[in-house]
Amino acid sequence: MLQIRKSNDRGLADHGWLLSRHTFSFADYYDPSHMGFGPLRVINEDRVRPGQGFGTHGHRDMEIISYVLEGALEHRDSIGTGSIIRPGDVQIMSAGTGIRHSEFNPSKIEPVHFLQIWIEPDRDGIAPRYDQKTFPESEKRGGLRLVGSSDGRRGSIVIHQDVDLFAGILSSGEKASHALRKGRRGWLQVARGSVDVNGQTLEAGDGAALQDEPAVALTGRGDRAEMLLFDLP
Repeated sequence: MLQIRKSNDRGLADHGWLLSRHTFSFADYYDPSHMGFGPLRVINEDRVRPGQGFGTHGHRDMEIISYVLEGALEHRDSIGTGSIIRPGDVQIMSAGTGIRHSEFNPSKIEPVHFLQIWIEPDRDGIAPRYDQKTFPESEKRGGLRLVGSSDGRRGSIVIHQDVDLFAGILSSGEKASHALRKGRRGWLQVARGSVDVNGQTLEAGDGAALQDEPAVALTGRGDRAEMLLFDLP
């Protein structure tokens, strides 16, 4: 079964400095039919104006991943991390027993466009931590590159949950596939462009839930399709 979540059906929050689209219920947006998908709790597509950002705030017991599409995002937190993430970087923050952080667009002229993802951890009370890794575009082109996993294999970031996260970039006609083991499910989020997923066409901002499907079959449409694929329990 494949169920499509269209981009325009997502929640919308326009705060002036921030334009955010919520795939699942988040903050003031509540939809009881879209509370998450397995341990995948949040996919927010955020656009932050130059020089603006999220002030210091706290989190607990959540795996928080940022994936930048355009621009740059500056991160500072209560465990001493200060960093800037750009396209190609994948950042994870394990909130665990508690962490406070801020996120800002350091540019005075360019907006930042990124996906923020929350995944429920497999256990509460872990020590807060931060990690960030770069995955060159060449590793994602024409296929699916593992960028997050529970064991950090293939140089991926470690996620405290039985989740594999892949990033891919496909040109028109290029194909990629991923087998889903029995009892597993998939979520595909299209970040840019257009892609066929098991015979259905998805556009930028669309998502697709896959359950009881043996595999995820992808075919790129147009010049460039960029996507994230979650393999979930």
